[in-house]
Amino acid sequence: MPFSDYKTALVTGASSGIGAAVVERLCREGIEVHAIARSAGALKELAERTGCIAHVIDVTDRAAIAALASSVEFDILVNNAGVDRPKKFLQADEEDIDLLIDVNLRAVLHICRLVVPGMVARDRGHVVNISSIAGNYNFGGNSTYHAVKAGVAMLSNQLRIDAFGKRVRITEICPGRVATDIFNHVHGDDPSVRERFIDGFELPQAADIADAIAFAISAPVAVNIGHMEITPTLQVMGGLQTAKPETSAATYDAEGAKR
Repeated sequence: MPFSDYKTALVTGASSGIGAAVVERLCREGIEVHAIARSAGALKELAERTGCIAHVIDVTDRAAIAALASSVEFDILVNNAGVDRPKKFLQADEEDIDLLIDVNLRAVLHICRLVVPGMVARDRGHVVNISSIAGNYNFGGNSTYHAVKAGVAMLSNQLRIDAFGKRVRITEICPGRVATDIFNHVHGDDPSVRERFIDGFELPQAADIADAIAFAISAPVAVNIGHMEITPTLQVMGGLQTAKPETSAATYDAEGAKR
């Protein structure tokens, strides 16, 4: 649909990075954008710069989200908020698992539960779920994050089935490495983090992801762009590794006893 067919948008994780870029992009299209994040200062600055309506809300605060969803009819929903605690699953903490499930998956499910039925009833709406290439590919050391992002990917597919017959479009955006401050949030505010993940690489910017989202939203009503992978040109998903065993395989006798 052209942007003129939409009036209001809800963007989570809006205080920085991709979320802030999406807010800026939608505001330029004349959309009334409601921006949600926990950082009051960053949201205040974003509102002053863009004219968005700021809400200092944690996406896990179900009551606050429900109150907002009941007071505004949202035409566009961008589920962008997310956290990460990079760690091999064998060393995963209970708190890490709960946090990633609560923010990256449970909050997305509940926000969709609160917003999408209204879109279906009005026969108009667009849901953009920002997942990750981690939801579709395996790479080392971050199993819980992969699991929750895979859940967002499947939710995006299922929403299309549940809204079938209505002009409610669902787009899953799967970024690879993007030049944002997410790496400092995850790995610590240290210059070495930027050197490790950003400096010297040719990476998409947050505005590039926002432009891709705008492209999907502004497509003709007959077009649903369901899935977009956006990675650096010089990044690939895949590769093959084969390990040698650390010790020789044990042998067993006919009774199953180890020799």
